[in-house]
Amino acid sequence: MQKADLRKVDTDTLIEKMFKVGAHYGYSKTRRHPSLAKYIFATKNKGDIINLEKTSVMLEKAAEFIKDLGAKGKVVLFVGTKPEAKEITKSVAESLGMPYVTERWIGGTLSNFTEIKKRIVELENYQKDSKEGGLDKYTKKERVVMTKKMEKLARYYTGLLELKKTPDALFIIDSREEHIAAIEAKNKDVPIVSLVNSDSDIKDISYPIVGNDSGIPSIKFFTAHIANAYKTGQTSVPVKEA
Repeated sequence: MQKADLRKVDTDTLIEKMFKVGAHYGYSKTRRHPSLAKYIFATKNKGDIINLEKTSVMLEKAAEFIKDLGAKGKVVLFVGTKPEAKEITKSVAESLGMPYVTERWIGGTLSNFTEIKKRIVELENYQKDSKEGGLDKYTKKERVVMTKKMEKLARYYTGLLELKKTPDALFIIDSREEHIAAIEAKNKDVPIVSLVNSDSDIKDISYPIVGNDSGIPSIKFFTAHIANAYKTGQTSVPVKEA
């Protein structure tokens, strides 16, 4: 079989897998963003059907970019705060040892990382003292106050404990939902890979992947594909930077 034929088989298989997880389901035509028009295959029962052939090309471009980051040991911040995306985002990020945001995006996470880093260090120190008995020097009342404060910090910053510097890229589930994260990344020139549905504006997304961003099977599929690309990069020969 020729290389071109093998590539077609791979593409067909990818499209079939996306179809099975419902990746082709867009939102209603009335919600469609103009920048997504060329990625819509048809409209059925007033709902947009996404062109998975075009999605497969976008996915592979994004995967190649992520694979290169994996080869270079770069940091990807995973963002998914929608109820459907939280557990998937956390699980995949932890499997890669990458930082993640699954609660509300804290304004300034990228644009004012110096301040965010202080909160991360504060949480790290508290967790360390808690394990090593360093909290014994405080009164019971002081410990109660500290615990309440740390519980709040833990909710929003636990996923960022692995973030030691501005990330090299963001992987976002639904950049429309996570618009603040997307804006901060754009302003800091941090590349964005994002799974987006038919209601999203993709002009500022470096590597958009047009597909169902609200169905759990679809989110799992795309997130796993990105994670596998990073892992593949980790096991390959690093590409020398210019």
